[in-house]
Amino acid sequence: MSHAENENLINSLRILLDQERAALLDGNLEAIAVLLQRKEILIDQLNTQEPKPSGAMSELQGKVIRNQELLDGALEGIRKVAARMATVRRIRHNLETYDESGRKSEISSVVDHKLEKRA
Repeated sequence: MSHAENENLINSLRILLDQERAALLDGNLEAIAVLLQRKEILIDQLNTQEPKPSGAMSELQGKVIRNQELLDGALEGIRKVAARMATVRRIRHNLETYDESGRKSEISSVVDHKLEKRA
């Protein structure tokens, strides 16, 4: 691959990483999935190149690390929301209380959704 093609590849990856960052900050999960596929292709193409020390490569590495930190934060947020939703669902069906001596007791609310058909 020529020097110009290599620079074009680096510039394409640089632009893509900036787009990925914007999608992460916006919470646009669909765009992130599409960009991930393109990013993998560009990185695979870049990995076929002869390793060359370059300031551009350091810049790309910094952007990749930055985006990974944003992605990790987004995943942590999704996990916390899922845990909170599970807690809310559990509370809707059971109520935990404590008596005067500190013992925990649970009050279950069973909702019967049977339909009775009468003639």
